[in-house]
Amino acid sequence: MANFEKIRITEKIGYALGDGAANIAWRGVATFLFVFYTDVFGINPAAVGLLMLIARFSDGVSDVVMGILADRTETRWGKFRPWILWTAIPLGVILSMLFTTPGLSNTGKIIYAYTTYILFTLVYTANNIPYGALLAVITGDNRERTVFGSYRMVGAFAGGMVVQGALLFLVAHFGNVNPDVRVEELARDRFVVTVSVAKNVENVNINTDDGIALFSWFERPEEEPDYVQVSSISFSMEAGTEYVFLVEGEEDLKPESITIIDQKRGYSNSIYIMSVFLSLFMIITFYSTRERVRPPKTQVTDLKRDFRDLIRNRPWLVLLVIGLLFCVYNAIKQGITVIYFAHYINNQLLAGTYLVFLMLASIGGAMATGFLGRRMGKKRLFINALVFSAAVNSLIIFCGPRDIYAIFTLGIISEFAAAIFPTLFFVMLGDAADYSEYVNGRRATGLVYSAGSFSTKFGGGVAGAIIGFILGAYGYSGQDSVAIQGAIPGIKMLMSWVPALIAVLAAILMTLYPLDQKKLDEITLELKNRRERENIPEQ
Repeated sequence: MANFEKIRITEKIGYALGDGAANIAWRGVATFLFVFYTDVFGINPAAVGLLMLIARFSDGVSDVVMGILADRTETRWGKFRPWILWTAIPLGVILSMLFTTPGLSNTGKIIYAYTTYILFTLVYTANNIPYGALLAVITGDNRERTVFGSYRMVGAFAGGMVVQGALLFLVAHFGNVNPDVRVEELARDRFVVTVSVAKNVENVNINTDDGIALFSWFERPEEEPDYVQVSSISFSMEAGTEYVFLVEGEEDLKPESITIIDQKRGYSNSIYIMSVFLSLFMIITFYSTRERVRPPKTQVTDLKRDFRDLIRNRPWLVLLVIGLLFCVYNAIKQGITVIYFAHYINNQLLAGTYLVFLMLASIGGAMATGFLGRRMGKKRLFINALVFSAAVNSLIIFCGPRDIYAIFTLGIISEFAAAIFPTLFFVMLGDAADYSEYVNGRRATGLVYSAGSFSTKFGGGVAGAIIGFILGAYGYSGQDSVAIQGAIPGIKMLMSWVPALIAVLAAILMTLYPLDQKKLDEITLELKNRRERENIPEQ
């Protein structure tokens, strides 16, 4: 193997912080935006699914444009690093706008959602395409890139763990409306609970701290169509008006056990804080990294040839489809988790704990990828991880609302394997860029990453559409207790075997990937020798 500059651990950590920041945005949106739109903002789930599909497709097109722009950017900081700096603050601002709920009509809400979501995807693209491409130019050593890929995914999963683990608790903290609560005991586990507030609150959620008790209206509003017991009820409160519920299933209920959360204020304030850290981490990434790999000196800008090289790049074509499928798999699981725990397990806050455990499993999976990849090779590891994760995840269909330990165990095991997908995928895109230079004598790193990013982002849109259409088919409405109960079979399917089928299909297609480790080492050595002959040092 050729000798390359030894890169300091501080640069690896600095690079990892960038994906930690990106995942505050990405996983925050993937996990919470759907439930925020339906349960808090009050948009129909099918409309949300269509929004995500349309926006992600347009985002995929912008990915390619961004890749072209990044490849042609020339600054004293390099091609890709400047974009990370330029977009750091705008990305934090638009993420905050996504979780802001202005008082609008139903049509106005949809227009606002489309506008802010599409704007978010554009700014995220301008940040994340250069960030991903940076991995391929930090070093020309394909093995060292795998190490960087592991650091990157640890950062990504750590950022995801922060937002997925802390957000619901922050929502509960910032959304506390300090209600007046009176509890009248009817029996050991049966109570009448009366609540009121001093100020109008447009949308609150009432439940108990433990999430065990079941609520029903004791004196129902006229618009409540049926007497139904659920773990929590969303409704609007007028100042000075008393709201009365029958609460059953929890012993020794006290007033302080009742939680009433203003979800709009809670979500907005929580995301505002996280957006500040997002911008700060992106700025650190810019200052701590360097670009070392340059295109061949003889390379002339030729967009048509870049695209022609791309569509002839077989490793990249396979990765394009695989990226789409594994992103659908992961995004369905993320997008349904809060709904699953809120309406099937009857404990929304438990979703935060579950997601933290999944992120810890993801960090373990990312850290193990380098070791497992050396033993199996990237291709074989990718296939085995897809099949194993899907098989374990499909077993969740057999779990009931009280099988918490089984749900956690299956989810953690499945997520450990699922963490291997993105860790390998982004490293393998760098391999595809090397392959293109090896075969064609030209390098278009940004374009390779942008087109690969198109597949993963469009996959997220497909996942949102699948969730929306399935829940819509079952009549789900996040603000209607009766409709929620009728949609439970669809929620269970989306949590288990629906994403598993997608992963199995990805495993089958991964058998077509043509690059093994022996070929990669050959490519790495040849490109190193070419750069030395052309006097393009790794700076």
